[in-house]
Amino acid sequence: MIDPLAPAVVAGLLRSAVTTLRAELTALPEPVLTYHPAPGEWCAQEVVGHLIEAERHGFAGRIRIILAEETPRLQAWDQDEVARARHDCARDVKTLLDELAELRDDSVALVTGLRRDDLRRAGEHPKVGRLCVADLLQEWVHHDRNHLRQILANVQAWAWPHMGNAQRFSAD
Repeated sequence: MIDPLAPAVVAGLLRSAVTTLRAELTALPEPVLTYHPAPGEWCAQEVVGHLIEAERHGFAGRIRIILAEETPRLQAWDQDEVARARHDCARDVKTLLDELAELRDDSVALVTGLRRDDLRRAGEHPKVGRLCVADLLQEWVHHDRNHLRQILANVQAWAWPHMGNAQRFSAD
């Protein structure tokens, strides 16, 4: 069996995700940052907006609620509705990254300060049931990497039609 990632490791991975995002997104021109690879799919900037809201509602926010209450009822949130209301595609990418980095710094401090007993504390989510802090830490790492991959896929989708015969290298 594989051991779960320890809070100190999670904290480091939370930091590295923002570093990776900043490196990738500041290297891209605006048309790629706001490119939607298909109808209904998020552009890279909307992904960053989603990560900001997930920090507040899904991860650090839920962990704080769980630590403050005994088996609290956790709230679901409509990610697509929140994304539409934020209008991140029209915002400045540096501003978005700075907002995420500020939230993430607070989150890293939260995760770093967790005690062993805190990891077992839990809340009840209306969709998935019992969620303990330890589960949320693992999902947070997974979630960040899933959306990093989404941004990278957007960049690949942008580059694909401009590859000419080099597409054949990737066809198999």
